[in-house]
Amino acid sequence: MEDQGYRGLVEDILENIKVRGDQALIEYSQKFDCPTLTLDDLLVKKTEIEAAYAQVDEDYLLSLRMAMDQIRRFHEKQRTHSWMEPDEKGSITGQIYRPLERVGVYVPGGTASYPSSVMMNVLPAQVAGVEEIIMVTPPGKDGTLNPYTLVAAQEAGVQKIYKIGGAQAIAALAYGTDTIPKVDKITGPGNIFVTIAKKMVYGTVDIDMLAGPSEILVVADEKAKPEFLAADLLSQAEHDVLATALLVTTDGELALQVQQEVEKQLQVLSRREIAEKSINDHGAIILTADLKESMEIANLAAPEHLELMVEKPFEILGLVKNAGAVFLGAYAPEPVGDYWAGPNHILPTGGTARFYSPVTVDTFMKKTSVIYFTKEKLQSDGAHIIRLAEKEGLTAHAQAVQVRMKD
Repeated sequence: MEDQGYRGLVEDILENIKVRGDQALIEYSQKFDCPTLTLDDLLVKKTEIEAAYAQVDEDYLLSLRMAMDQIRRFHEKQRTHSWMEPDEKGSITGQIYRPLERVGVYVPGGTASYPSSVMMNVLPAQVAGVEEIIMVTPPGKDGTLNPYTLVAAQEAGVQKIYKIGGAQAIAALAYGTDTIPKVDKITGPGNIFVTIAKKMVYGTVDIDMLAGPSEILVVADEKAKPEFLAADLLSQAEHDVLATALLVTTDGELALQVQQEVEKQLQVLSRREIAEKSINDHGAIILTADLKESMEIANLAAPEHLELMVEKPFEILGLVKNAGAVFLGAYAPEPVGDYWAGPNHILPTGGTARFYSPVTVDTFMKKTSVIYFTKEKLQSDGAHIIRLAEKEGLTAHAQAVQVRMKD
């Protein structure tokens, strides 16, 4: 990520809020978000949530609640439990799993509406058992929040919602102010200022990941439908002019058909200019000799979203090594994962799927190791521990075992 042009500004914002707290926070909020915002306006009030419910329709609420149920049930399967294991000499080792106490969720805002980001951040934290979930999201110029985002937060169980965004929101969550409590972890995507701020506060708090522009790579054979492929490529291209949309196929004729279909479908998109620039600057169609070569390219790219639009997708699923999420077959387009299926849509980008995973319940858990030795166990194993410590030159380590073996 090219962040040198922004890093100095973000660093100033973080330091200013760390030192001056609420005063700096409101100054930045007035400068970047809403000019008339005051400290009293930051915390969303009950009346604002009630007003948001009055603006959304019942059909939306039905769809939202059904999606939340799907997402919650999927994440409940990820729960991990503490464990203890004794051995024959009476020693015990194990791990204690505990949820984080307070997390901060960043949801992009302003003129946009991202209730799906609310669901994907909040529900796994809730399933994990996090005691306090705080949400921050930037307001529009008039100081209001999108009603769909507000309703999603209320339905998901967010305790507090603050009208702040950008690097200043990350700073407030990381360091705490008189108004915003300090959190243990910050999750959720944002613009480049948010991403750099998360990168810089890591260590003071934990973060989920550094999210980059969205990506999709579609592997297709001659059986794939051009209109499906074009629609799926554009579904990611419309996110951002920096988004990447790649088609990897074994069929040259299909490649030409998809190119024509992309041009056709672009004409009717509400975000045509963004999608068109993304396709022109970061889109590509790659021809391969066979599906094995296609999968080798997919693994090298390690995409955020990988679609296997082939006749028998399960036969090549085993070849997938690097991907944030895999979508199998003609009827599992990427938006199914964004909103409905259940798995989290907060996924590694920029090739980081080589070593990173999607947000899960485990993202909001911490682990503590447990060790118990009996006298007999230490007598049995102590000499080995002493030997290893002495080879490292750590004689006090060795002594801590020796004094007990003499007891």
